[in-house]
Amino acid sequence: MTAELVRGQNHPLPHSRLEIRVTAGVPVLACATLGDDRGTVLGVEWIAHPGSPTLPGIEVSRQAAAGLRFHVDLEAVPDRAQLVHLLLALPEGVGGPSRFGTTAAPFAAVTATDGTEIASFTITGLEAESAVVALELYRRQGAWKVRAVGQGYAGGLAELFGDQGVPQATEFAAGIQEAVARHMASAIQAPLTGTADGARVRSDRSATATQPGQTAGGTGGAGASPVSGVTPGSGTTPVTGATPHQLPGTPGQQPAGPSDGQGQQPAAAAHGTAGGRVNYTHPRRRTTAPPTPPPASPPAQPGQAPRPVAGDATGWSMEERLYNQVWGMFEDLARAAAAYRSAVDFAESRMDQELDRVLSDPRSRIGGTGDAAREVARAKRDRLTDQAREALDRDLGQLAAESEVVEPALPPAYARWDNPVWHAYRVPMDNPMALRLGDLHLPESADLRIPMLVRLPLERGLWIDSGRSGSDAALMLDEGRLRRLAMDNAVGVATRLLAAYPPGEFTVHVIDAAGSAALSLAPLVGAGVLNQPPASGAAGVADVLAKLTRRVDLTQMAIRAGAADSLPPDLDTAEQLLIVNDFPHGFDDRAVTQLRYLADEGPAVGVHLMMVADREDASAYGPVLDPLWRSLLRITPVADDHLADPWVGHAWTFEPLTMPAGSQILRRVLEQVAEARRAWRR
Repeated sequence: MTAELVRGQNHPLPHSRLEIRVTAGVPVLACATLGDDRGTVLGVEWIAHPGSPTLPGIEVSRQAAAGLRFHVDLEAVPDRAQLVHLLLALPEGVGGPSRFGTTAAPFAAVTATDGTEIASFTITGLEAESAVVALELYRRQGAWKVRAVGQGYAGGLAELFGDQGVPQATEFAAGIQEAVARHMASAIQAPLTGTADGARVRSDRSATATQPGQTAGGTGGAGASPVSGVTPGSGTTPVTGATPHQLPGTPGQQPAGPSDGQGQQPAAAAHGTAGGRVNYTHPRRRTTAPPTPPPASPPAQPGQAPRPVAGDATGWSMEERLYNQVWGMFEDLARAAAAYRSAVDFAESRMDQELDRVLSDPRSRIGGTGDAAREVARAKRDRLTDQAREALDRDLGQLAAESEVVEPALPPAYARWDNPVWHAYRVPMDNPMALRLGDLHLPESADLRIPMLVRLPLERGLWIDSGRSGSDAALMLDEGRLRRLAMDNAVGVATRLLAAYPPGEFTVHVIDAAGSAALSLAPLVGAGVLNQPPASGAAGVADVLAKLTRRVDLTQMAIRAGAADSLPPDLDTAEQLLIVNDFPHGFDDRAVTQLRYLADEGPAVGVHLMMVADREDASAYGPVLDPLWRSLLRITPVADDHLADPWVGHAWTFEPLTMPAGSQILRRVLEQVAEARRAWRR
């Protein structure tokens, strides 16, 4: 059960790897400091901020936003540090509010990496303060705890840093604020003016919803996502505790207008007035503040909802706005389907109760009285069901219209293979935010597909299940055909990752011990994007695993010692992906142990695992490998309704991304990636 903390209260932390998600009504910037047992910061090099977002065991958001994440690995925090303070501050010089007293109370949720919420804290009582110590993580007798602090500073970051003993705190804080202000000024367009008609608002998104998979989103998300295992958050999510697919506010917003007590604003507040700001809120979706204005859409006809707009969500870039919008669509579909199912269940239950009351009298069971009672009860049931279906169809139509404008606007990392954006692909210069693994849909909306986005870098490995026992669709396929599809899917995911990262920032290794995947791997091998040929045989397996294990060990030691610059010059510090085909062929007990180690410890230091395997092939190991399978996010090469959503209880059907017949996109993308890598090495 989640502990809802009040100021000064503490709570034990059962996990060492955590994600702290913060939602606020306005953009805020995140910092984290490491201090001794008296709270004194050991120096400016022990402060993580948007300009230098990582410390040993700590990572903060790189930009100001109304939805932030802190990633924490307590085992990697140096022994000298006894306290970790998580800080929030209002950006200065960007036209936003100057004190927390004029904003919604910030909310912080501490979650495990699987999205399970451990504790939450709403920071109330702030007035003139523009910076606040939100939470404190501290050691006690070898264990870690979290304390709700909520101590604000009217003097902003400068006063806060000074209180923690940071030398030249004023200059240091000013440098952070200046860097954040420059980034916001270059990323955010000035609000437009005008009027909008027909806007409708939707009920609030929960600040603690969960994402599929971060999934969503989620959501997701997504924080972790509502579908088990996806983290669209990273964080998202999506996608499991607090959702990563929150729709945060944006800079320079106006205070929300008065409410009618049911979550809706008067017409003047909802639509704006002549010469005022346009409300770009998505039809029937309300956020805590007006989002960053997307491109203007054609005006809606009187009495109709505004037409959907791609990027109609908050964020500091179009990529982030689209990510939030996708997980918002996931939430809307989940809620709409849940409401429909609940209404149908209620109608059936009501009919049963009415029939029980009428037919409890034996005299009513026969003759015209009983038949009339049955007809009346069924008519009521059908009427309620039809009303629920009408509401669902209305929501599905709105989401389908939104999907039609969102899909063409997605960047390559979020787009299907048949999206024209791939024809204009160029190797990026910045690290990606998320990656699309496939699509999600529900039985009530078979034609409506929601992109399944996972945050990058991957927090969990991937398992592409090549077994025939997973679903009815898999049972209909030949075993060899299914294994080929699984490996093709793995190559597609690896290509997307290579295409999403800048040159030199992502490395792919392949273990194909039996050489059975040569045909599927041909695009990667032919383009020359692999640093070495796929490893085969027991010796090749041992060599690759030894290299990656060494990389994990050295990186962990360097981080814990605070000496990341002392890594050997021959060590590849790029993100690493290991693709393993036909496990456990070619693996001995030592290799299996190393693989489990990489699955557990690798993601935290940039080594990720993608298994293409049938679990039945490894059944001889018994329960020894159960932790390995549980640590991986299972996806399938064919459609399968296996993604559980603990948020509203749905089972989402996952559909992998398939390459259009005869398409050369994969080859062309890999050629561009290979050329960029060659130019980068020169």
